[in-house]
Amino acid sequence: MGENLTFEGMGAAMWVNHLERQTLIILDDLGLQNLGQDVRLALLQLLEDRYSKKSIIITSQLPIAKWYDYINEPTLADAILDRLTANAHRIELKGESLRRKKVKDYQ
Repeated sequence: MGENLTFEGMGAAMWVNHLERQTLIILDDLGLQNLGQDVRLALLQLLEDRYSKKSIIITSQLPIAKWYDYINEPTLADAILDRLTANAHRIELKGESLRRKKVKDYQ
C-alpha cells in the first residue's frame, strides 16, 4: 500500500525527492486548498521530472478551466498545465455525486 505524505510534514526538496522515486503518484482532490508558492514550485518540479517517464493520477472537483485561477500565477500555471495536459488521458465525470445518490437511495 502506498504512503500518505503531506508537503507540510517534509521540506520541499525532500518531498519531491521522495515522490520522484515512486512508480505512481496520486494527487487526490487537488484544488481543495490554496497552493503556496513553495507547493506550486514543488509541483512543477515533480511534473517536470516525471514527464513521459512515470505516471501521475490527479483527481479534482475543480474544472480544468479554473486551474489557472487556482494556481494563481500565470507563468507557473502555463508550465504546470502544459506538462499535465500534453500526454494526459482525461476523464471528466458529469452528473450527480455518487455519494449523494447513495444517500437518496437509502432514504
